[in-house]
Amino acid sequence: MRVFLAGATGAIGRRLVPQLVAVGHTVVATTRTESKSDLLRSLGAEPVVVDGLDAGAVGEAVAHAEPDAIVHQMSALTGAGNLRRFDREFAVTNRLRADGTDYLLAAARAAGVRRFVAQSFTGWPNERTGGPVKTEADPLDPNPPTAQRETMAGIRHLERAVLDAPLEGIVLRYGMFYGPGASDEMLELVRKRKLPIAGNGGGIWSLVHIDDAAAATVAALERGRGIYNIVDDEPAPVGDVLTAVAEIIGAQPPRHVPVWLARLAAGEVGVSMLTQIRGSSNAKAKRELDWMPYWPSWRDGFRYGLAPTADASRG
Repeated sequence: MRVFLAGATGAIGRRLVPQLVAVGHTVVATTRTESKSDLLRSLGAEPVVVDGLDAGAVGEAVAHAEPDAIVHQMSALTGAGNLRRFDREFAVTNRLRADGTDYLLAAARAAGVRRFVAQSFTGWPNERTGGPVKTEADPLDPNPPTAQRETMAGIRHLERAVLDAPLEGIVLRYGMFYGPGASDEMLELVRKRKLPIAGNGGGIWSLVHIDDAAAATVAALERGRGIYNIVDDEPAPVGDVLTAVAEIIGAQPPRHVPVWLARLAAGEVGVSMLTQIRGSSNAKAKRELDWMPYWPSWRDGFRYGLAPTADASRG
């Protein structure tokens, strides 16, 4: 299959290109920066420099590539970390989820592309009531913290646009990425004890190793349809995750802070992520995509799967 990969130089794109090539796909991969073209060539892709927010350029690039499928991995998350200004930090990513998705879908229709896979997210978008683990059938949060509402709107737009488009649309709700190039900032915060356990640390995190996320994307491209949570087998309370990760990397245990102090430091979004959010089930993805995470538990993934030389082409 000839695949147009939009957003190929991000954390997942760099791991996805080799996996697509390894199973025989031809990859046309986009970057916004000419200097990253050599990287994409070294990974086995044909590079294209294009701004995902330039409708004309996107249409021209897709038309020239003549792909069988489009994979939308465009985001702009580098350095995003101020939870009190969550929507502001995600402003460009939100535009890529809204306008960028619309431009890619228009280009797909014009070029007769039959399959379209798009990156979404699971975890904090889940409804924060009911049980601790949600499936794809459960609703998204109808009332997220104020500072996340624009980002939630971007996620809803992307998912609705892809699933309503006149093609085979697939939405992948990835959990929290970790692994080579994906968790360095988190690990640094844990080392410096700047990522505390708030209250009882009862928020549920669902994580996924970056290589497992890439493998699931390959599987979804080939046989998926609809929405899938792409997470590992072990949703876990925030307190358990932070404590275990600190032990694994040889850091001091995380600090414990009261909820009121976490609210002062990180606002309602921070409190929500540390104490309220729900995890996600991967049962549908495993069943329908014939996908199994190489790292079924983040515990082993953090202990053994962080090396940058880890094999990115395995399935």
